[in-house]
Amino acid sequence: MSTYRIAVIGGTGPQGRGLGYRFARHGHTVVLGSRAAEKAVPVAEEVAARLAGVEGAGEVTGAANADACAAADVVLLAVPYDGHDELVATLPLAGKVVVSCVNPLAFDKQGPHGRIIDDGAGSAAESAQRIAPDATVVGAFHHVSAVTLWGDREVIDDEDVLVCGDSADAKAVAIELARSVTGRDGIDAGALRLARQLEPLTAVLISINKRYKVHSGIRISGLSGHA
Repeated sequence: MSTYRIAVIGGTGPQGRGLGYRFARHGHTVVLGSRAAEKAVPVAEEVAARLAGVEGAGEVTGAANADACAAADVVLLAVPYDGHDELVATLPLAGKVVVSCVNPLAFDKQGPHGRIIDDGAGSAAESAQRIAPDATVVGAFHHVSAVTLWGDREVIDDEDVLVCGDSADAKAVAIELARSVTGRDGIDAGALRLARQLEPLTAVLISINKRYKVHSGIRISGLSGHA
């Protein structure tokens, strides 16, 4: 398995912290990014302490967002959608694989629902690609619960990571990174525009979680050889 230097933008939030923990647990070097380094450092120390004694674990540090990106091979966007475009525009992303797990959601009296991006012809991942045209953006890790990511299971082997993108090479990176979470390759779910369906699907899982008091995930059946 390849090892990467991964910048997690939004690394102090539950999703970013959980994914950073999973990546570092499986040997990747992780830099948790935040708007201010002094916010990222204690969260990185918390993750590093959790990894104490884990053989082969990667280093975890904290930095300001732009500094976290600077030396990274892969940049994971794990930030709220509000302010997403403005933040992405400030990051040095050229030449990097950018993995977006951003879920543009809204909540009202009826519960969670997906926000409509660009009149239905866009998604957070596509917005990131438009803003950072010299990066290669894929969508992945939208549907894994932050609670499950931070849990004690070695791998979350009853779920799949769905990966969408327009570059086969960039998708291959995210598909491989999925092994750090589920213990097996992610699933190539098609073109980047399918993020328009994958991102709001998270609202369905949140609704299920609330009704059944669980941390639900997605598993794809019928794929031969995908154990």
